[in-house]
Amino acid sequence: MPKTKILHIIKSLGRGGAEMLLPETLQLHNKDKFEFHYIYFLPWKDQMVEAIENAGGYVKCFPAKNNIELLLSVNKVVDYSKKNKINLIHAHLPWSGFLARLVHKRTKIPVVYTEHNIQERYHKLTKALNRLSFNWQSMALGVSKDVSDSINSNIHVKIPVKTLLNGVNTQKFSRDMNAVKRIRDLYEIPENALVVGNVAVFRKQKDLRTWVKAFRLISDGRPGVYGLLVGSGPQEEEIRDLIKDLNIQNLMLPGLQTDTIPYFSAMDIFMMSSEFEGLPVALLEAMSMECAVVSTKAGGVTEAVRNNKDGLLVDIGDVEALAENSLRLLNNKEELQCFKENARKRVVEDFSLLNMVQNLEVHYYNILNSKLN
Repeated sequence: MPKTKILHIIKSLGRGGAEMLLPETLQLHNKDKFEFHYIYFLPWKDQMVEAIENAGGYVKCFPAKNNIELLLSVNKVVDYSKKNKINLIHAHLPWSGFLARLVHKRTKIPVVYTEHNIQERYHKLTKALNRLSFNWQSMALGVSKDVSDSINSNIHVKIPVKTLLNGVNTQKFSRDMNAVKRIRDLYEIPENALVVGNVAVFRKQKDLRTWVKAFRLISDGRPGVYGLLVGSGPQEEEIRDLIKDLNIQNLMLPGLQTDTIPYFSAMDIFMMSSEFEGLPVALLEAMSMECAVVSTKAGGVTEAVRNNKDGLLVDIGDVEALAENSLRLLNNKEELQCFKENARKRVVEDFSLLNMVQNLEVHYYNILNSKLN
């Protein structure tokens, strides 16, 4: 029986939450029944390409310098889809979604679109294009209830909108004690020092200025604490300047890391300061790695973290509360350990990546079967 061919379309294959899920889910898909192809457009953001290819995916880049060039790639994507006999297209993030809907108009190939953010946070043009084209597809998947509700509130949808929660590979994302020693040795972190960290793209959404200011208060209240702020992005220089201006010591910026497991392993607290989120993959990975969570109440974060049970949640932008809750755990060893264990238990029970993949395959089959009928 021939395999069902799925084409994922995404703007980049850099280290973002949506991008990182692609190789992770590919490893768990039933590759006896499915064959997976991937098209992306920003050649300088290719950190996930090797992992996808190693897992058996086929990757193609159609270079584009901006969103307009991305949309003008429609003929190339149509030709690729016809040549490779693609059965279904799965698009991620708005501009790839617009492109996929244009391909659907030309080819009638069914399209599934995963929405990772709430509509209210998009640019006016993005929101307008979403309203215009959203029904030119078979199904939309929101990564959290918050995201699905936002679609239904802002767009007159005539297609099914389902919530498919992001998941994490809890076997892979498990604390590695050997990695803890390597990271501590690399950054000269004393064996008994406590570490507050984050893994994020350095962009406005993540509000890392608030994170850095909170860490300054934490280090004032608990001398000897260390920080690991892992990632890179457009605001990196601004964040480095702020760290220098605040004269913060013991805060390390390791840069972009494809393998984040050693860094999560070295963290005691995963502190997140985002202004808005869908359902952040890095948060689920940190919880799986037994990091205690202190976070803002950003979007789908509240669906993953139950306040005072799986972690501690504060209002968006509240520097003092982020610091106070982190210090609360840093100063109470038993409570810190309890929140570490609760975080891991939460994702194992309710945010399994295998469960996410199996549900996704059911959606694929349902869409293809409805097309045949």
